[in-house]
Amino acid sequence: MRSKISVLTLGCRVNQSESDIIEGTLRKSGWDKVDLDESPEYCIVNTCTVTAKSDYQSRQLIRRATRSGAKVIVTGCYSQLNQDEVKNMHGVHEVVPNSNKISIINMIAGKTQSSSLSSTDRSRPYLKIQDGCNQACSYCAVRFARGRSRSVPVSEVIRQAMELDTLGFHEIVITGIHLGSYGRDLKPQSNLSDILKMILEKTKFKRLRLSSIEIKDIDSALIELLEDDRICRHLHLPLQSGNDSILKSMNRLYSTADYITAIEKLLKRAPGLAIGTDIIVGFPGEGAVEFRSTMQLLDRLPFAYIHAFPFSQRPNTLAAKMPSQNTSTVKKERVHELKALSDTKRMAHMRSQMYKILDIIIEEQIDANTSIGISSNYLKVRIPTNGYTKGSFVRVRVSRIEDNCLAGDPLKTIKLNDFK
Repeated sequence: MRSKISVLTLGCRVNQSESDIIEGTLRKSGWDKVDLDESPEYCIVNTCTVTAKSDYQSRQLIRRATRSGAKVIVTGCYSQLNQDEVKNMHGVHEVVPNSNKISIINMIAGKTQSSSLSSTDRSRPYLKIQDGCNQACSYCAVRFARGRSRSVPVSEVIRQAMELDTLGFHEIVITGIHLGSYGRDLKPQSNLSDILKMILEKTKFKRLRLSSIEIKDIDSALIELLEDDRICRHLHLPLQSGNDSILKSMNRLYSTADYITAIEKLLKRAPGLAIGTDIIVGFPGEGAVEFRSTMQLLDRLPFAYIHAFPFSQRPNTLAAKMPSQNTSTVKKERVHELKALSDTKRMAHMRSQMYKILDIIIEEQIDANTSIGISSNYLKVRIPTNGYTKGSFVRVRVSRIEDNCLAGDPLKTIKLNDFK
């Protein structure tokens, strides 16, 4: 009988990528992935600490895992910063540091295994190329948990990309904690544009998507790359605040003018690019005037969507000790207002795509007759299922907006593995 394992993951795409490697390698070596209610022998909980809510969710997930009777191994950013607390939680078998996360594979398998991405349930797998961060944003504790910026060697990135390519995936998502810093610590030095060019040359992926990237890391080479049809027409560019005094308190190292200039350069070279952003609401010192300037800037710029987060005090950060902390009520009200603006922006983005032809990758089948896919410009599109499998590449003519989602009719389908 094959051994069973559960993998529970919170947080960012880097966490998701690391969990995928652990899970994929174990499945390749004879383990079955199961839900907690199916009596797994081991359960891996990969935690997050980006907000107080993430901490709470991490503790809840650990407790849920221990009730299953499995041997619970906890890793990730929350357990990295709260090792003693997690070790003392009833039922926790082991706490593994972030720096040693992939060793969980050998810990469970009982023998040395080379890490593999060859088994994943995702239609668009994540490829982690960088970890850690050298920046010192005043609100962020992740850098304490992840350490200094470290780039995955070029040869290893290419090996993993080619491994995913042989499995027939049509898109991969390139991710890192500070993605734009890729290659600066390597010898010889490299950069994000160089590694993207190499992946494009060495693989047949139809699309490469970049996860979150800082505007200070957008250079002329990267902007030029965006003209390649195989680079997704979508960038996520965190702004965090539309007020210069708040940005300075956040230690973000750019101004609103810098951000606007970067957006203008991008849209000049890549018209129609879908741009999303993050905003932290209720940062210390953010009064009504500062918040209004943020709203005005967001309204002015052509965002496809906005992710709004209430400021969360993280232990040992400068922002946690700053005066003029906002109340939870104020933060909740401002998040609500920002989400309403985001909904308006998102609807405008969807309407701009009416009657266009979009290429989507099937993500899920939501019922017997309907599937949903993701376009290059990061929109969900509903189509008749017609037997499409997860991961299929489908060309669609958009005809309507349905249930807050684009909908259309397929023109052409390329199934996963058709070219392999």
